[in-house]
Amino acid sequence: SLRERSTNINLRLILVSGKTKEFLFSPNDSAADIAKHVYDNWPMDWEGEQVSSPIILRLIYQGRFLHGNVTLGALPLPLGKTTVMHLVARETLPEPNSQGQRNREKTGESNCCVIL
Repeated sequence: SLRERSTNINLRLILVSGKTKEFLFSPNDSAADIAKHVYDNWPMDWEGEQVSSPIILRLIYQGRFLHGNVTLGALPLPLGKTTVMHLVARETLPEPNSQGQRNREKTGESNCCVIL
């Protein structure tokens, strides 16, 4: 059937450095699953870019960060084609639409310290 032929999604992941690697995933795989798989199977030619934990690996599709529970099947991906996503290391995801307001309210002081 058609469904079986195109069961897997070919993802080309691009690092900030410009290095790329292609992986096959199922539509049921979530962004968090993908990050873990890439972390566990870190490509040899990505040496020196290894991160400390899969939790901070984030996927960006068409300029938007994907939350960890978003599956590939939930995205409007082109079937039968390679989908390009960016892979970046980020502790937290940007919150939608909250940054603009926060900046307007607090112009004088910035109390945005991150304690690690």
